[in-house]
Formats: sequence, C-alpha cells, structure tokens
Amino acid sequence: MPVRRKSRKALRILSIETSCDETSVALLETSVARGSISAVKLLHHETATQIPIHRRFGGVVPEVAARTHVAELVSLLERAGIFGKGKSKFDAIAVTKGPGLATALRVGVEAARTLSFATGKPLVGVNHLEGHLASAWLMPQNRKAWKFPILALLVSGGHTELVLMQDYCRYKVLGRTRDDASGEAFDKTAKLLGLPYPGGPELSRLAAKGKADAFKLPRPMLDDPSLDFSFSGLKTAVRVLVESKFKIHDSKFTAALPDLCASIQGAIVDVLVEKTIRAAKLSKPKCIIMVGGVSANASLQEKMAQRVKQDLRGVKLLAPPKGFYTDNAAMVAAAGLWRLRQGKVDQWKKLDAEPELDI
Repeated sequence: MPVRRKSRKALRILSIETSCDETSVALLETSVARGSISAVKLLHHETATQIPIHRRFGGVVPEVAARTHVAELVSLLERAGIFGKGKSKFDAIAVTKGPGLATALRVGVEAARTLSFATGKPLVGVNHLEGHLASAWLMPQNRKAWKFPILALLVSGGHTELVLMQDYCRYKVLGRTRDDASGEAFDKTAKLLGLPYPGGPELSRLAAKGKADAFKLPRPMLDDPSLDFSFSGLKTAVRVLVESKFKIHDSKFTAALPDLCASIQGAIVDVLVEKTIRAAKLSKPKCIIMVGGVSANASLQEKMAQRVKQDLRGVKLLAPPKGFYTDNAAMVAAAGLWRLRQGKVDQWKKLDAEPELDI
C-alpha cells in the first residue's frame, strides 16, 4: 500500500527591522504540515550596523539613524532580491512597529506599507520585544524544547523585563525596571569611566580581566519582594566612587579600570540572576529563555546556567543562536509568523509606528 506524504505548505515572510541603529532585512521560510510548523529556514538575513556613525556623537542620534536607515534599507532589500527580474517571492511582510525611535521606526513601517500595497501581501506589525522573545525560537533544538509556560528574561538596551509566556502571543509581565534598564546601566557606567561607544561591550571586555569583588557596589532592589528592577542607583554609586577615589585616565585609574568594570558587571548580573530564579520558583516554567543584547554577556550566561542547574531541577535554559542576540530582522520574521498563524494581520492603510509600545 503506497505511503501518503504529508501535505506541506511553504510560507515565506519578508521582515524589516529599523527600531534603533540596526537596519536589518530577512526572508524566512517555514514549512507547515497538518497545521504544524515542520521546518524553519532562514533564506536570507543581513544587518547593517550604524555603530561607526554614532560613535562620533557618543550615542545614537535619532535623526541621523533615520536618514541612514533610508539608504541602508533600500540596499538591503535589493540584495535580498526583492526588486527587479528574478525577484524573491514572499507571502507576507513583517515589520517592527515599536517600541523604538519614532523616526527610525517609521522608515521601516513606511517601506513595509508600500510593499504590502504594491504586492497585495498581508502585513504584520511586530512588537520589537516580542521579536526578542522569538529570537530563541529560531534555534532548532530550542523549538523541540519549546513548552509553555516559558519564563523570559528580556534584557536589551532599553528594556529589562521578566515575562511569563503563557502561549504564543500571550504574555504576562512579572517584573520590569522602574528606571534604567540593565543595558543602560552598562552603557551609562561605561561612559562615566570614559569608555568608547558602545560602552556595554567594552565594559564587559575589561571586566573579564578584573575582580568582581574589588569594589563594593549596591545590588539595587535585590532584597525587594517584588520582581521589579532598578539600576539608576548603581549608576550614581559608580559616579560617587570614581569621583571620590580617582582622576579619570591617570595611572591609578587605568590600573583599577578592569576591577571597576568587573565590579559593575557583577552587581548587574547578580540582580538579573537572582530575580530570574525567584520568578521561576513562583511561576514554575518548563524552560527559561534569556534574550536581548545584554543576554550575550558571558558572565550572565555562566552564572544563570549555574543557578538554573542548582535551583531549578528539570528546567532548561535556552538562548538565541549566536549572532541573534541584538536587533535583527530574523526575530521579527519569527514573531510575525506567530501572529500570522493566529490571524493577527494589519491593514497597510492603518499600520503606524508605536514608539512607546509595551509587551
């Protein structure tokens, strides 16, 4: 008797990300068999960073970012084969609609609206934070372990949140920062130390050479019963410490810099790990994901893995594929797929940027 093959339907999603200082385009293909996703393949993915441009200003300048996105996005779409003869086919468009810089977001949103109008393809506006959650789903082995509820530690440049994922597109925020995010704490303290932009990665690089207990720094809200975060006090403590003990760039300061960086990183990591473990004990997740740019921090990965293994029996710790921690269009495509499969489609006439969008 002949064996019937499962009917498979391929779905290709073109995605665009322009929320801050990364311009990114991706083409994601999924195969659906009997209503379930059977395969995920990234056909094209390219990201253009603006770090060298904004380094001259010591931080991201919104208008400069937006103008740069315009030129970069056209170039990336061309390289993805979206225009001209033999152009790449796609079935839907996903674009980051927020949160982010208003002018930067609108570059991507307007491009996506235009493509939707011109092609008649469905359009999905994606929450950038949901995109970060979906970044871990891009890893094949993670999808095999993807069982709800899932606890997510979302730590990007402007966001620090503990999110309980109850299902696809169903989330409950358990805790969030009340002021500075962890990424801002890294960047702002790095700037206080005179480190070049972007300061967070440079601080972490120097921290690897220092001692985390060299300087006594506060662990903000570590003993607070809530699952919220606060890092502005740490920034103030670092400023007071540096101004009282050192002169920036003299020999004494230069010698102490690795220890200073390690102590700052240790304070941030301790709070992130402790709050996550506490949240997991309360919410009983099947697995934990760490997503966002800060989740690439080696010390955070190491300490979180140790605590999960020690305190949370049977709970798996998942992370995005290497290179997908920071802003990228592949994660936008994945989140767009989640929303498409639930019928959450936007009208191109009505979609707009939402700079203050929350999860």
